[in-house]
Amino acid sequence: MDILLQHPDWLLLVLAPVFLLAMVLEWRLGSRGGKLPVSADYQWREVACNIALGGLHQLSDLLFGLLILKFYFTLFDWRLFDIQMNFGYFLLLMLAQDFCYYWFHRASHRIRWFWAAHSVHHSSENMNFSTAFRQSLMYPVAGMWIFWVPLVIIGFPPNWVVLSVLLNLALQFVIHTQWIKDFGPLDLFLNSPSHHRVHHGRNPQYIDKNYAGVLIIWDRLFGTFVPERESVDYGITKPVNSHNPLVVTFSEWRDMLREAMAPGLSWRSRLAAVFAPPQNYGLAKGEDRGE
Repeated sequence: MDILLQHPDWLLLVLAPVFLLAMVLEWRLGSRGGKLPVSADYQWREVACNIALGGLHQLSDLLFGLLILKFYFTLFDWRLFDIQMNFGYFLLLMLAQDFCYYWFHRASHRIRWFWAAHSVHHSSENMNFSTAFRQSLMYPVAGMWIFWVPLVIIGFPPNWVVLSVLLNLALQFVIHTQWIKDFGPLDLFLNSPSHHRVHHGRNPQYIDKNYAGVLIIWDRLFGTFVPERESVDYGITKPVNSHNPLVVTFSEWRDMLREAMAPGLSWRSRLAAVFAPPQNYGLAKGEDRGE
């Protein structure tokens, strides 16, 4: 634990063999065994893209992590409480972090600047464990770290905050699958594969729903929960159509900046192109975006 507190960014690297083993088992026992739908298949060009994206994301975290942690420690000097971490406070931190994650995730769908980074994760038209690796190296640039600032100001030590963020992400690995149907009665309060499959759907009724990290209670409280009823159509309504990790990473940034810099626009329109809800995501078959 002491080593992980000194280097919390190592957590996902330490767990990587577990994640890879789960992928192999899902492919061998589920997908290859014909027990899963076509949308769960391991298409090797996409798997390679997902793993490359995961590697780039991890590299970005390592490069920016020290700067972000230094910033957190600067804010920590202004903390409201002196929290001496123990098991109880760690559970409280995980709960508070999960609450912050919900709002980060919701903002990542409702503000285009954040969506430019997050869209990478949603751009796959398949769902299996490898999809969990499909992350953006641009999260630090987009400002994901802003959403954990309140935890530092409250008084949770920065190393513990970063560890809780990465542990939350690690726990979400298991929900990126069609191999596991759901968590049974635990679906009432835990985010499950069923709930998260909905979140990855571009079906009109599934768009911008189920933002949960570990606990689905936030979606139930704030009106963004939808159960899985019909089959999920995975992906985004503006497909990337590429297995090149750099194309996948930067396509929405390119489109966003091109629209914002188009000639003849007012400043209001330029700002809207960057900060308003994504214009193309959620507009399926010409239907209006529902709130």
